Amino acid sequence: MSDRLTVAEDSDLLTALSGGLAGWSRNVIRQRLQGGCVLVNDEVAHQASRPVLAGDQVVVLPVGQGRAKQYQGLTILYQDNALVAIDKPPGLLSVSAARQGKRHALGQLREQLSVGRKQVALFACHRLDQETAGVLLFAKSAAVKKSVQEGWSETKKHYLALLEGKLDRGQGSITEPLRMDRKGFRAIVGDHPQAKSAITHFEVRKRWRHRTLVQINLETGRQHQIRAHFSWLGHPVVGDRRYGSPDLCLALHAERLVLNHPVSGKRLRIESPLPGDFAKLLK
Repeated sequence: MSDRLTVAEDSDLLTALSGGLAGWSRNVIRQRLQGGCVLVNDEVAHQASRPVLAGDQVVVLPVGQGRAKQYQGLTILYQDNALVAIDKPPGLLSVSAARQGKRHALGQLREQLSVGRKQVALFACHRLDQETAGVLLFAKSAAVKKSVQEGWSETKKHYLALLEGKLDRGQGSITEPLRMDRKGFRAIVGDHPQAKSAITHFEVRKRWRHRTLVQINLETGRQHQIRAHFSWLGHPVVGDRRYGSPDLCLALHAERLVLNHPVSGKRLRIESPLPGDFAKLLK
C-alpha cells in the first residue's frame, strides 16, 4: 500500500517526508527516492533536497512499484560553466506557470544538475511554448542571462514548421504586429495601441498536396508569434489546437540557436534533432 501525505509547510523533500512518515528512517527514505518510488504532485522526484511547498501531494510507492524506468533526465545539448542548453520535449513548460505544481523544464533541469543539498543556479534565457520541442537555453548566473538577452537580436533562432495547405510563395516575411489577449491566452494579429512589432521570416523546404514544410527565422520573439502569424496567413501550423486543428502533435520545432557566447565571444551553434511525432507527420 502506498503512503500519502500533504506537505504541511515549505521545506525540502527529505524534511517533509521525515516529518510526515512516522517511523521511517532517512536512509529508507533515500532508498525510496533512488528507486523512483516518491512522487510529488504525481511527478517522480529523486532529489532529497528538492524544494516542496505547503499543500504539495506526496506519494511513496512500495519497493518494486517505483517509476524509476519512467524517469528520463532532460537531454543536454550543450553545457559549460556559463550556459546549458536542453532538448525540451513537447508538453513540458519552459518555466513555472501561475498554476503551481506543474512540471517545468527549469525545475527539472535544476533537480537533474544539483548535487546533494546544493541547488544549482539556473536562469531561463528565453521560452518555448509548452507543446513546442527543441533547443531551450539557460544561464548559470543572472549576469550571463543579462548578457545573452542583450545580444538576443543577434541570435539566430531557426524553427521548422509543417503548415496546413500548400504555400505558394517560396519565401517571405510576415510583419504584422501582435498583442496577447490574456483572458483567452491568444495572440491577436493586427494594429492596436498595445500591439508590438513581430517579424517572421520563412523559406519553403518542401511542399505536398495539402501541406508545406517551412524553415523559419525569427527576428522578434513574441509569444505564439509563429503560430499566430501563419494562422493569419491562412496556413496554421499542423496540430495547433489553439489557432488551427489538432493532429498527432504540434508540428513546430525549435531546431537551432546560433549566438555569440556571452563569456568567450565565440559563435555557438546548438541544434536539436526532429522529434519522433513530427518526423512521423513528414512521412
